[in-house]
Amino acid sequence: MSYRNHYNGTLRLSDVGKEVTLTGWVAQRRNLGSLLFLDLRDSTGIVQCMSPNPDELPDIRNEYVVQIQGKVQAKDVPNKNLPTGEVEVLIEKLVVLSKAQTTPFIIADKTDALEETRLQYRYLDLRRPVLQNNLRIRSKICHAAREYFEENGFLEIETPMLNLSSPEGAKEYLVPSRIHHGAFYALPQSPQVWKQLLMIGGLERYYQIARCFRDEDLRADRQPEFTQIDLETSFMTQDEILTLMEGFLKKAFKEAAGVDIQTPLRRMPFWEAMDRFGSDKPDTRFGIELQDLSLLKKSSFEGFGEQDYVKGIVVPGVAGSTSRKNLDELNMEARKFSLKGVIALKYLGGKLEGSFTKFLDEALVSELIAKLGLQEGDLLLLASSASRRQIDNGLGALRLLFGRKLGLIKPGTYDLLWVVDFPMFTPVEGEDRYVAEHHPFTRPRDEDLDKLDTKPEEVLAYAYDIVINGYEAGGGTLRIYDHDTQWKIFKLLGLTDEDVANKFGWFINAFNYGAPPHGGIAFGLDRLTMILAGTENIRDVIAFPKNLQAVDPTSKAPREVTPDQLEILGLNIADEE
Repeated sequence: MSYRNHYNGTLRLSDVGKEVTLTGWVAQRRNLGSLLFLDLRDSTGIVQCMSPNPDELPDIRNEYVVQIQGKVQAKDVPNKNLPTGEVEVLIEKLVVLSKAQTTPFIIADKTDALEETRLQYRYLDLRRPVLQNNLRIRSKICHAAREYFEENGFLEIETPMLNLSSPEGAKEYLVPSRIHHGAFYALPQSPQVWKQLLMIGGLERYYQIARCFRDEDLRADRQPEFTQIDLETSFMTQDEILTLMEGFLKKAFKEAAGVDIQTPLRRMPFWEAMDRFGSDKPDTRFGIELQDLSLLKKSSFEGFGEQDYVKGIVVPGVAGSTSRKNLDELNMEARKFSLKGVIALKYLGGKLEGSFTKFLDEALVSELIAKLGLQEGDLLLLASSASRRQIDNGLGALRLLFGRKLGLIKPGTYDLLWVVDFPMFTPVEGEDRYVAEHHPFTRPRDEDLDKLDTKPEEVLAYAYDIVINGYEAGGGTLRIYDHDTQWKIFKLLGLTDEDVANKFGWFINAFNYGAPPHGGIAFGLDRLTMILAGTENIRDVIAFPKNLQAVDPTSKAPREVTPDQLEILGLNIADEE
């Protein structure tokens, strides 16, 4: 006989009277003496099973794996919190398939167990329905990707995992060669160069659900190994690529979360996003936009007159409840972004209050109130800086802080937009060179090519990020395919011919044999899943993640290896001084 003929979470009133065989884990056991109730859990959900003869059953404990045969019956008092809450199974036979020790934490969605404990026993943590649902969402996104891109003429092609090191980017994981002592492979940070070579190879449309690796410091939304839905196309404009990708997002949201998104999506230039929201990944689900307050340079406060930028945000309704301690905390947050601090003004009783008002005459106060449309209880936070990015980033962080604190973001909502027209370069302070905003192969906008020789800092790129609820969920660029433009970019980045030959020579050589116009994008599968699952912790959507110390708490990797293993690889471990 098979282990089961029904899944636990699928039973409904329409199944009343059926003889069923179920398997799963005992999620909860309640012995009332004359009645025994078991909540039986499998991957589809939980159903209640009951026996009026508990003494005839073997000893049962939580997390035992059991098989139950019985008849489905309607419950006298339905449980509205369970999809199966209108029915229960009258136990006729119970077989213990596997016993279990007492688990180190309760297997339930709501748990007070420390994350490190849950990660150590991840195989138990994965029994929690919430984590299983997260991985189900992840699987559905992958299925939607494969189906959509195959339908649109893309080929799924695997690229190498053992690569040449390119240390100019993020830190890499290196793999020593057993055959070539002293030589190392590098695990891929992305399939970037390989997918461009596929375009030169004439494949035209490529995709891959690609594993990538970066040896970086970790945080809630970053892991050392991560997954991209990676794509590249030939002979397509930026608009055509974005439109095609919107089709995938529409399908993924619908199939993975049952959410309908409206396309086409908004497209917001980089500097508009920075000026209005203080971020190149703006959360536009709430207001509190940044305001240009250059008019305050007319005040008697010399600090504003000496700076290039004066901006502010208006936080509604909190002036009366904002204490000195609160303002000190805001200043500490601002200093994290290299701002000297923020100046606070409160609009109470139809007047601006705060020590800074001594620098403002009546006319300037009236102009400020009118420009901002201040309402009773508004809190105005001011900042100044010589750096446009610095002031935007600082005020943008305070904006997000208040958005969350005041509950301005409606749960369960999704806001998607493209951020486009990124700068090509960021000047290196004190040096006559630039760094690439994205990577050296990003293509400048056609209308800005003349500025490469005169004003490189004003050149914008064919670069685009998909932003969802304030997260960068993916990004890409069109690539340079013209030899002269590529070398001009290398020179602006301060690279010599020798640098280029050493770092990119094998790759650049391919462009001498006819490269098509091409571009691509990579969606962060982990982050996209995190957004659709409604969690802010990327470890919640990865089956076996690393902790913040880049350690796998389940297997305890990384660990030291034996001297024999090191000898085979021709390696010695230096003693720490």
